[in-house]
This record gives sequence, C-alpha cells and structure tokens, in this order.
Amino acid sequence: MAMLLRAEDAKDWIYKGEGAANIVLSYRGSSLFLLGKVLRIQKVPKGSTKSVNGCAVLSRHEKLLWGDVEELVESKSKDIAQQNYIKHVMSHMLGPKYIDEGTYVTVSREFLESVEKNVHDQRPAWRINAAEVDTSCDSAFLISDHSVFTGTPRGDFCVAVEIKPKCGFLPSSEFITKANAIKKSVTRFRMHQFLKLHQGEISNISEYNPLDLFSGSKDRIYQAITTLFATPQNNFRIFLNGSLIFGGLGGGMDSAAVRSHEENTAIKDLIKVSGLQLPGFLELVAEAIFSSGVLDKLLATQKLDVLDIEGAIHAYYNIISQPCMVCKNLGDPELLDQYSLLHSFPLDKSLKILRDYLIAATAKDCSLMISFRPVQGGSAASGYNSIFLESSNQNFEYKAYFIDLDMKPLEKMVHYYELDQKIVIFYMKSKDLGGSLCDSITQGTKDRKIQYHQ
Repeated sequence: MAMLLRAEDAKDWIYKGEGAANIVLSYRGSSLFLLGKVLRIQKVPKGSTKSVNGCAVLSRHEKLLWGDVEELVESKSKDIAQQNYIKHVMSHMLGPKYIDEGTYVTVSREFLESVEKNVHDQRPAWRINAAEVDTSCDSAFLISDHSVFTGTPRGDFCVAVEIKPKCGFLPSSEFITKANAIKKSVTRFRMHQFLKLHQGEISNISEYNPLDLFSGSKDRIYQAITTLFATPQNNFRIFLNGSLIFGGLGGGMDSAAVRSHEENTAIKDLIKVSGLQLPGFLELVAEAIFSSGVLDKLLATQKLDVLDIEGAIHAYYNIISQPCMVCKNLGDPELLDQYSLLHSFPLDKSLKILRDYLIAATAKDCSLMISFRPVQGGSAASGYNSIFLESSNQNFEYKAYFIDLDMKPLEKMVHYYELDQKIVIFYMKSKDLGGSLCDSITQGTKDRKIQYHQ
C-alpha cells in the first residue's frame, strides 16, 4: 500500500521507546490501516553528516558478503534492505511464525522534523545528546505493535513483556587467546555489566544469567525472569494495553519509565486488571518461554558464531583486502601461526564466516515480545497458543515475536573486536582488584526484593 506521511500526520504518532539506531513510535490516529502499528525511524549520531539522497544502503563489501541474497543487495533504501534482511535471512533462521517482516512507508522531511520536535521531551537525555532523527531519510519501517492483540474486545486487557535475551551460550573457539580464556566460563552479559557500571550506563549490576533463560529448565527460566525483573535496565519491559508500565525507555540510568515509588503503583495496576499476583505473572512468562520452545532456534542462530569475534575479525580483513591490524599488533609467534590459518582461507570461506557472525550478532541483540490476554470460557479458539496457570486458575492465550532484527553493518567489525577486548580487560582488572570493584553497588540490586504481593 503506497503511503506518504506528511507533517500533519506527525501528531498521530507518539513516542514508545528507542534503541541505538531507531526511535519507535506508536500510532494513535484514526487510520484503520495504521491502527495497531508502530513506526521505526532512523537516527544518526549527533554532529555526523546526514545521508544524501536517502539513507545509505550497502557498501561494496556488504554487497559481496550478501551476494546470494539478491533482494537484499538490490535494496534501494535502508528500510527496504531491513525488510529484505528480515524476510530472506532472519525468517529462515528463526522461523516465519515468530517474525514480522513489516513494510516500509514513504515519509517527508517535514514529517520527520515534526516528529523530532514532538518526541523531544519524552526521550532520555543521554539519547538526545547521542543521536537525532535522520531527517534526510525518505522512508520508515512499519510493523505491527506486538505489545497488543489486534481486535482485543473493550474491557479485556493485554499484558506484554519485552525481553532482551542476550547471548545464551559460552564460546569455545580455539581462536580465543589464553589471556581471554575467562570468556569460556563467564557470560558476555555478566562481564559487560561491570564495564557499563564503570561508564555510568547502569546503576546496579544485574544478576541475570542468559544461560538460565536458554537452559530449557522451567525453574532456571523462572529464575532468569525474576532477576530480569529485579534489575530491568533496558532488558525487561512490561506493557499494559500497549502502554509501558515497567522498565526503561531505551537504556541508560536515566531512562526508566517507571521509577521507585511509581513501580509499586504500576504493578498493583497490573494485578488489579489481570487478577495475577506478581509471582504468578512472572511464572506465566516463564511458562510461555518453556512450553513454546521459542528460544531454541534463537540459540541455534546465535551459535552460528563458531569462531568468536577473535576469529571472525581475521576473516573481515580477508574480505576488505587490507593488512590485519590484529596480527600487526601481536608479538606472539604461536598466535600469529594460529591466525595465519584463518588468513589462508579462500574468499568464499571468509565470506561464510562473516555472514554467520553477523547473523549471530543480530540474534544476540534482538528482543522477544510475548503478549498475553485471558481466555474467556475455557480454551482458546483464535489460533494462538494457550497456557493454563494453576496458581491463579486462569487460561491465557499468547503470541511471541522477535523484534529488532537489524542487519549489523560489516564496517563495525573492528568496533566489535575492540569492545570485546575492552569488556574482558576491564572485567579481569575488576577481579584482580579485589574480586569485584562493584560488590558494594551490586548489593543494592540484591536488596531489591519482589514486594508486590499485597
């Protein structure tokens, strides 16, 4: 459906949240086509040069990398490329049942300028300082709002959770150096928490362990959900009838949409509407993840990263035909000999390593949205999966979708490598300086108990 969003349409779109690359808007107008939809508009770093003649699409090396996905290579804009990446790459990996391919709509510069002005006061301060709307783009990505059920009768409710699962396995690549061997026994999420705390991005260390969420054990999945709730950061959000009631707007210490004294009220509102006590609600989320097996394919896709960034970075330099900066800075003959094997790979093998790594990176950074609504009068008849929650004697139907399935830029490979090294070095330094530099601050997380039973 051809559609152009103009300046006068901006008033119908309200701020829902944002990530590193996009601002997400929810529709509140009267168009039947747009009801139940969200719009993702692209951002650019503050002070950077905005795109000319629309948004940049694929680089020369990316066209080589994705050469077997014709629709992706021929995409005329970034939003079309995003749609084609989801449709022709991620849908095959995760299964079409859990994927919303979305569509793109044409947007005017005046629409984007009006949106930027309208949402300014809702955006977290650090997000405003970091990036702005890319007003040179001529399209935006439109998908269903999976925090609601389309057509939910008035008087019923819908509650949804958005979870960032993160990486669900420990790497075992032979190309991980001995100095970084800690990566094989401590999750990336755990190590990154220490660096984020040091940089002021978070105020407490989360006790969440992604290995629990991906374990296939109902008890461990429930444990993962409770720790996510205890320290949500930007990894756990709750929506009631499409409105955010708990969690962050987009990461960072100042992004919490519901804070301290307001949290209790928000959860009590949820309990009042749903009849669920908080432990029952968290049990409902855990049961949906366990019974659906929705994370199985996500984990398999993450595990396409066989070599870890410490191996994949060498394939990157093979592709761009430049001297490997990692090998250049190495003084260890044994490591140089080991990495020379990677640099001897033919082009097609290096391309596969990088494709698999970047697909896995998408799977490690995406979100899972699960929405629930009560089933009236027994079993569900709508085609959705259903759960009977014994603790509350209630039936719920639910749907699950993966969102934020962005294609990762090839040009960020060096950044990924440098960040990986920085995370490990800082974590090891923290351990060396007394087991943890952050224990006293972490205690605040442990003291935050689930106290919403009343």
